[in-house]
Amino acid sequence: MSGHGGFRKRIIEMGFIAGQDVEVLLNAPLQDPVKYRIMGYEVSLRRDEADMIEVVGQAEAEAELKGENADANPEPLTLEHIGEDELRAAARRHRHTINVALVGNPNCGKTSLFNFASGAHAHVGNYSGVTVDATMAKATFGDYTFNLTDLPGTYSLSCYSPEELYVREHLTERTPDVVINVIDSSNLERNLYLTTQLVDMNVRMVCALNMFDEFERRGDHVDIDVLQTLMGVPMIPTSFKSGRGVEELFSTVISVYEGQNKVARHLHINYGHEIEDGIAHIQQYLKADEHIRQRYSTRYLSLKLLENDQHATEYITRHLLEEHNTEDRDRLLAARDRAAARVLEETGTDAETAIMDAKYGFIHGALAEAEFQTGTEEDTYRWTHFIDNVLSSKYFGFPIFFLILFVMFQTTFTLGQYPMDWIEAGVAWLGEWIGASMNEGPLRSMLVDGVIGGVGSVIVFLPQILILYFFISIMEDSGYMSRAAFIMDKLMHRMGLHGKSFIPLVMGFGCNVPAVMATRTIESRRSRLITMMILPFMSCSARLPIYIMIVGTFFTAQWRSWVMISLYAVGIAVAVIISRLLSRFVIPGEDTPFVMELPPYRWPTAKAIARHTWEKVKEYLKKMGGIILVASIIVWALSYFGPSATGPIDTAENMEESYIGRMGKTIEPVFAPQGFNWKLDVSLIAGVGAKEIVASTMGVLYSGDDSFGDDDSFSEDTDKYTRLQQLMTAEGLTPLVAYAYLLFILLYFPCLATIVAIKNETGSWRWALFAATYTTLVAWLVSAAVVQAGLFF
Repeated sequence: MSGHGGFRKRIIEMGFIAGQDVEVLLNAPLQDPVKYRIMGYEVSLRRDEADMIEVVGQAEAEAELKGENADANPEPLTLEHIGEDELRAAARRHRHTINVALVGNPNCGKTSLFNFASGAHAHVGNYSGVTVDATMAKATFGDYTFNLTDLPGTYSLSCYSPEELYVREHLTERTPDVVINVIDSSNLERNLYLTTQLVDMNVRMVCALNMFDEFERRGDHVDIDVLQTLMGVPMIPTSFKSGRGVEELFSTVISVYEGQNKVARHLHINYGHEIEDGIAHIQQYLKADEHIRQRYSTRYLSLKLLENDQHATEYITRHLLEEHNTEDRDRLLAARDRAAARVLEETGTDAETAIMDAKYGFIHGALAEAEFQTGTEEDTYRWTHFIDNVLSSKYFGFPIFFLILFVMFQTTFTLGQYPMDWIEAGVAWLGEWIGASMNEGPLRSMLVDGVIGGVGSVIVFLPQILILYFFISIMEDSGYMSRAAFIMDKLMHRMGLHGKSFIPLVMGFGCNVPAVMATRTIESRRSRLITMMILPFMSCSARLPIYIMIVGTFFTAQWRSWVMISLYAVGIAVAVIISRLLSRFVIPGEDTPFVMELPPYRWPTAKAIARHTWEKVKEYLKKMGGIILVASIIVWALSYFGPSATGPIDTAENMEESYIGRMGKTIEPVFAPQGFNWKLDVSLIAGVGAKEIVASTMGVLYSGDDSFGDDDSFSEDTDKYTRLQQLMTAEGLTPLVAYAYLLFILLYFPCLATIVAIKNETGSWRWALFAATYTTLVAWLVSAAVVQAGLFF
């Protein structure tokens, strides 16, 4: 059942409880309300009220039985076949499905519970903002099925950040059956602040005291029985790394759902005389509105109005205006203002601050009653402080950060080269085998030059992608990412950004799409916008195959890592310049203070790193079989056929006459200052869909190039880079042009998925199209300037 407070209580009192038969008797002349029979008497309900009561009808029972008996009974099942026993059985199964929302602070272990219980593979990171959207999965315990929803980590249910508002709206509009409030036991007092807000919302709740093993190891103490009784919420010690307490937790969720838990009760936190009077006064107006009374806890909504919560005020105003109750709106807001003024006069602080102080007073009193004490045997932060004295120090912080980047890229090249050679040899053998096994023609050309030449030219970089994500996983899961934001805050501030902007920017090295979504953790809309606008300059892993291909082709081994680092450095430098310009001329304003939790360092488990790395590699492989495969075939077709050709175009000399050659020649003047040839131009256009397509396009265009087939400079042992270098050099390309090409790849149009993500996060195509346009212009200017400056000097 959805609905809140008085409505839920009244409906239950009238007999609408689990297991009861409900019969529809009659619609009113205007089709509303509707008369029902339940427990031997008849009752009238409006349709919008009835919609909030969950029932299993014959149609749903029929659908369930059809699914169960599809194999055993192929005959069509009609409603006449459904008896009372089957209907009750279907109702029991439906009733044994519990919708559970996971709510908690960042870094509390919420996503670890989600993964442990459901077997899902949501990313777990030791920094704020890993879960940037709701993730859903199923879990089973006994004969119950749990629909788990992992909500974004949030410190409160205010409306200062998008994730706070997202969680609040989910709880009020989706009304989960039970909320699991995951609490970091090592930060009990702070975590309980969110618990008090959930208590105000009057949701059925169970608290998981997570990381309780650390709590005990440190020597902390709390009387859980006393604390849960005072809070009116069952509390279960858990550790999601080992699975401790998980069974008891879900057993408790079931008891709360069934109304059988002796601890669970609804209580009102006493906020003091003046605040309580204000709440009661505002509630009078809210309870008079049936729509509000049925859907929200009027006490919770009164508190939000008293706090001058913008979202709550907008909702009330919009609803009352829709109902044409402007007088009620004015009276309600006037009552709110009078109550807030009295609180200010009585306490000397605004109502929001007074309510926060009262919450912490309640928490402090409850912990004192529960004999809460922090231990002295082991300080969770002892090793963290020791490590931070090195990694985050004034003198070593930046050098170590750049050393980590250098080691990451050097390892990516050197260690990844061996499996890359094996994959490349396998791809080459497969192409030769298919070429020798099939007769010459379009099909063979498509398979060899299109599919294998295109997809194969990208899949060979899989080991490097794996190594890159391995390093990023370690930094995320260990807590180093938060330290990176800490040491970069001053630089971020000078860029006109927030320190928290650094986390999405670093995430952008993996993929720009989740990085754009991760900007939700930034409270300031101004900083969020600027961060999204410069995120495309962060070199995502999709660009890595292109970098490796071109850098490996034109630069010697001792320079490759430095060239790679220079690309990342240029991206960061351009982001700094653009963010300064945007913050000064396009999106001016003041930034919010830098407040961010620095969690203790935790050694990431091998399982977590392997799972996170594999999830990213799996996404990469999906691209191979999806968009890159399709794009490779399209590029092959456009290069194999031409508008004026009498037959297939299968030699490099005639490729300019193909459709793709004509396209390249048409746009070639645009890139004349950069010295790009038409093949490079075409690959840039193809990369608009996904950056990996640039590498696959070049693989297709150069795989059929046999212009040097009779040249003695090529032997059977000539490696791919040497051959590609000679082919590209013969077309007038130099290391300078190649570097400018890499800069263009780095800076220009983000992929379509990133554009859509920006649109979704900003709510406007204007910002998305702005990002697409200005980044391409910046890429053109920078790459042209580098080539022209290089030629001049």
